[in-house]
Amino acid sequence: MAKLLSNLKKLIFSRLVITIVLVAAQAYFLFATFYWLSYYMPIISVILLLLSGVLLIYVVNRDINPAFKLTWVIPLCLFPLLGGLLYLYVEANFITIAIKKTINRRIEEGKPYLEQDKEIRKRLNERPCSMSAISRYVENAGGYPTYGNTKVTYFPLGEDKFADLLPELEKAEHFILMEYFIIYEGTIWDSILEILKRKAAEGVEVKLMYDGTCAINGLPRKYEEKLKAAGIDVRVFLPAVPFFSTHQNHRDHRKILVIDGKMAYNGGVNLADEYANRSHPYGHWKDTAVKVEGDAVRSYTMMFLQLWYSIGPESSPNYIPGDYLKYLPEKTAKEQAVPPLQKEGWGIPEGGYVMPYGDGPNSRHSLAENVYLDMMNRANRYIHVMTPYFITDNETIRAFKYAAERGTEVKLIVPHIPDKKVIYDVTRTYYPVLLRAGVKVYEYTPGFIHAKVVVSDDNKAVVGSINFDFRSLYHHFECATYMYRNPVIEEIEADFQKTLESCQEVTMEYYKSIPWYHRLTGKVLNFFAPLL
Repeated sequence: MAKLLSNLKKLIFSRLVITIVLVAAQAYFLFATFYWLSYYMPIISVILLLLSGVLLIYVVNRDINPAFKLTWVIPLCLFPLLGGLLYLYVEANFITIAIKKTINRRIEEGKPYLEQDKEIRKRLNERPCSMSAISRYVENAGGYPTYGNTKVTYFPLGEDKFADLLPELEKAEHFILMEYFIIYEGTIWDSILEILKRKAAEGVEVKLMYDGTCAINGLPRKYEEKLKAAGIDVRVFLPAVPFFSTHQNHRDHRKILVIDGKMAYNGGVNLADEYANRSHPYGHWKDTAVKVEGDAVRSYTMMFLQLWYSIGPESSPNYIPGDYLKYLPEKTAKEQAVPPLQKEGWGIPEGGYVMPYGDGPNSRHSLAENVYLDMMNRANRYIHVMTPYFITDNETIRAFKYAAERGTEVKLIVPHIPDKKVIYDVTRTYYPVLLRAGVKVYEYTPGFIHAKVVVSDDNKAVVGSINFDFRSLYHHFECATYMYRNPVIEEIEADFQKTLESCQEVTMEYYKSIPWYHRLTGKVLNFFAPLL
């Protein structure tokens, strides 16, 4: 019964229902206008045209992706009232506007704690490698440094991450910082929560932040009060407010867990049973994560704190958090030492470079997308991608096509069993254009692939929370770990090849065998892709 009520609540306050209500409102308005106010129709028509014209001028001149402009221009022209109200409802969310400004203030405050190591920057400038340019870009656009002195461990499955995580949580001595998109009650979360409660009782500071959609989708009402009673400091990121916000917009999709400032976990794995294959709603769940140890943990600590201080009492414009250093231990002499160079690394330190980075709707830069595009455009021998959702813009499609057409091996793995069937239909609309360009597309037949992995030329890889869709690249707060010439890249590529063994290759014949109504649904909904 509780699940039924939860699903009903989610449906009622979804964008689809709101859109239907607005369509019905416009239909009623038009009927009433024609029936009762026919004398004033010329005046009303002029007002609606003026409203449509003003919004059209504003939308066309906004500094946004052209796909978003196209999605809004047509409904504004065809249905001025509905299009205008829907645009204002989706875009003019004053709560998210305010939090974007707060987050940007926190990022400015945090810059002194995320300064780029001068020796690393000197090496990257004096002996350029294919990491040099993207490192400068991410530092300038996002404020995230590039690090040496960092070890990375790769987990090819969610259950591998949890097997490593639980013992590490037991060792926590000072603090645990956790930020997740989804937390569902079950075996996985219960085992973690038991440790968190015990650690909190021992005096370890435990901070937990989860996205507001959990209150709709998976957790009991006022669940945060139960956690606070156990000594856990909890904050809910942008709780969904019925009729005032749609639960799809500007969510905290990050997965970050920091222990004592010594290690950080990142990837696609949320805290729920399906992510460790304890339950099987969509067959076998393929997901990935990384553990970062060393200097690069600093960036993940700051990412967490910047968002944490943006939604609590510290979010006041006049408040300046003063305890960043509490979670950023001073470097020891060993850590401060310049990392040794690889024997044949052109100035690259042993262990390569590691660059954690984040992105979100608060930024005017499409940082997450540009990192992916840089990898696509610089790939020489191959670029391999795993993503659960592939609903993207023309720039990304062109990058995939250009890489394949210049002779680079481009392989893309997506799910065969989707968690969202409508999104799956839209993803498949891209098959023909990719296949014609020479991109090899595969579907993971055992179940659902939730991994967000890009690996290239045996020397670059990204593992994080960032999908190849509009939500991740433009709407959500995201993060990922960029690795260059780190030994773990070999393991990531090996996992990609192993995953291919459980995939079926997509051909044009396969695409044509998809039922026509699914192909039609995908093509129609592709028009609304930026809003899905």
